[in-house]
Amino acid sequence: MAIPGPLITMLAFVVALGILVFVHELGHFTVAKRLGVKVLRFSIGFGPMLFARKRGETEYALSAMPLGGYVKMLGEEDEEEALAEPERAFATQSLPRRSAIVAAGPVMNFVFAFLAYALLFLWVGVEVPSTEPRVGGVAAGSPAEQAGLRAGDRVVAVEGQPMATWEGLAQTVRDSQGRPLALTIDRDGTPFTITVTPKLRDAGPAGDGPGKQAYLIGIEAWRDWNRVGPLQAIGLAGRQTAIASFMVGQGLLQMVQGRVPLRELGGPIAIAQAAGQQARAGARYFLSMLAFLSINLGVLNLLPIPALDGGHLALFAVEGALGRPLRQKHRELAQQVGLLLLLSLMVFVFYNDIHRLVQG
Repeated sequence: MAIPGPLITMLAFVVALGILVFVHELGHFTVAKRLGVKVLRFSIGFGPMLFARKRGETEYALSAMPLGGYVKMLGEEDEEEALAEPERAFATQSLPRRSAIVAAGPVMNFVFAFLAYALLFLWVGVEVPSTEPRVGGVAAGSPAEQAGLRAGDRVVAVEGQPMATWEGLAQTVRDSQGRPLALTIDRDGTPFTITVTPKLRDAGPAGDGPGKQAYLIGIEAWRDWNRVGPLQAIGLAGRQTAIASFMVGQGLLQMVQGRVPLRELGGPIAIAQAAGQQARAGARYFLSMLAFLSINLGVLNLLPIPALDGGHLALFAVEGALGRPLRQKHRELAQQVGLLLLLSLMVFVFYNDIHRLVQG
């Protein structure tokens, strides 16, 4: 019996979020334990606890609100609590040690992404553009979509002229001057003909150069998978992690500069939809999505916003510059401001998600 789509989406979202939160908090937990700091609780989720079990000195919990998690350490929030075991309290650790514990969460997200990409490259190989005239993707609202082209379709001929390569197909479309083209398609062994009318569009860097326009129909090349060895997979994973991290950082910077609209921000609903789509597409696509989301989580947590890991690191930098710890009331005020910013952002991305659902 086929699993209903909404159930796949929900399961994929829970699995994806659970893995990413676990990986992030595991970074904090592992380094804290390694440095001798007492960890009181390791929780996936916030709010009321649904399940808890204590092993050794640490309580492991699953909480009701799944959008995150936390590692509670001795003396992290209450300085008086640290007096019981000062040598094992977070607050009494040196500045480098506290910084290492806080930074370990985002770092673990990047490590997870690197390992996921390496596994992906070893498992299925490297995705490269195919030279055959096969459709790999169709842009929404494009002439190709309107004509009925689908991913996987092979273009056998254009206006009766056989097509042997993707470049030949692309050049024929560009040379059309916008006149309707009769495409002979092979779809799963069944040949048929459709008519598509190219439109003048910005070709971009991948086309005729930045700012140039060309006649396009809105399709992209099919992609093949080439097998690679372990060393090449590791190198490619490092490169892919660096590229994805730069892309996420650049996207955030462009939003701050106003070059990318804030409505592009997605929240839990958007993540759930993406998780469901990638899970239905296959395990390799789901793993690739997990790696990219992990990088997003790592980059976002390094932003210098109080209540995020980057905010803590920023306060540690101020402490290092002053040569003394910040007063507790100042730290609490910064946390409250940071929490307010995060809550506002959460409301905003939920609004974006719901708006996209309503608008279709």
